Amino acid sequence: MLVSEFDYHLPEELIAQEPLEDRAASRMLRMTREDGRIEDRCFRDFPDLLQQGDLVVFNNTKVFPARLYGHRSGSRAQPLSANNPASRDFLHGRVEVLLTKQLSEAPNDWECLVRPGRKIGVGEKLFFGNDELLAEVVGRGTFGERRIRFDPVPDFFQRVERLGHVPLPPYIAREDRSGDRDRYQTVYARERGSVAAPTAGLHFTPKILARLGERGIGTAEVTLHVGLGTFQPVRVEKVEEHRLHQETYNISNSAAESINRALDDRRRVVAIGTTTVRTLEYAARETGRVQAGSGEADLFVYPGFQFHVVGAMLTNFHLPQSTLLMLVCAFGGKEQVMAAYRHTVEEKYRFYSYGDCMLVE
Repeated sequence: MLVSEFDYHLPEELIAQEPLEDRAASRMLRMTREDGRIEDRCFRDFPDLLQQGDLVVFNNTKVFPARLYGHRSGSRAQPLSANNPASRDFLHGRVEVLLTKQLSEAPNDWECLVRPGRKIGVGEKLFFGNDELLAEVVGRGTFGERRIRFDPVPDFFQRVERLGHVPLPPYIAREDRSGDRDRYQTVYARERGSVAAPTAGLHFTPKILARLGERGIGTAEVTLHVGLGTFQPVRVEKVEEHRLHQETYNISNSAAESINRALDDRRRVVAIGTTTVRTLEYAARETGRVQAGSGEADLFVYPGFQFHVVGAMLTNFHLPQSTLLMLVCAFGGKEQVMAAYRHTVEEKYRFYSYGDCMLVE
């Protein structure tokens, strides 16, 4: 199967640059897998489209301000303006670091992406803020990522919260603002660790969640910390040759019990977002039942995959030729999903992280 089969044309003006004022005001395309039928709906309809007995599963990961701006060893550049980091020309030792995954706590090692990447080698010292955080590059990865080690400080994450920027994806062509700290985060986020939001969850509000309860719809939560895989382009021609980076997940005993009970009762498990789909299917890959526990997930889902758990999914619209689009095609049928995408382009839906969503059932 060729990666090029998952391409589609998207006018640049359809890429959402700002969130809607009201999270729940997004449009929602509803697609039926059985026959490919589509309906243009609003996300507010979501609770009423669910079936009695459905179990809705959320990814409760929390985004942290993982983008840090600083300078390299040998440079004592003036502190960089937090208001306009895009103006940095990355000359004179200036550097941008995107923390993608904590590898260990002692020492405090992180996988990260750096800019300018070619100029930053192993042994380089990096300084952030008023030298409030210091790090050394201790390794290189396969696709340009670095391993950096921070000097010990008692309040590391407090400093990151203060110095860091919301890691908006590159297709949002503006700098992050204070409002993004709230809007690039689900209202039910609990477990810190993601560098990208599980965007299907951005549409939910406390009122929508309450509506689920009023309808007697059960809910459960799992955790998958979104990491480098989200930023990892597909560099091969054949889909089957691609490999995903591992991402940390956790499924509690109570969540696993709720999900398996729904499966036993032949009730639908409705996954909110591709991250939830991957977590559930990874945990059920051996037995067909969700196993509680923590670990590193690297499940790559593309057409031909056999789903054991998920019976419906809510997802945003994804980049052409991306692994996330391949997952949606695996679940909804490649031809039907690609036809649905053409419809959403024609109808001028809003795309990607701050855009509209799609219910596939």
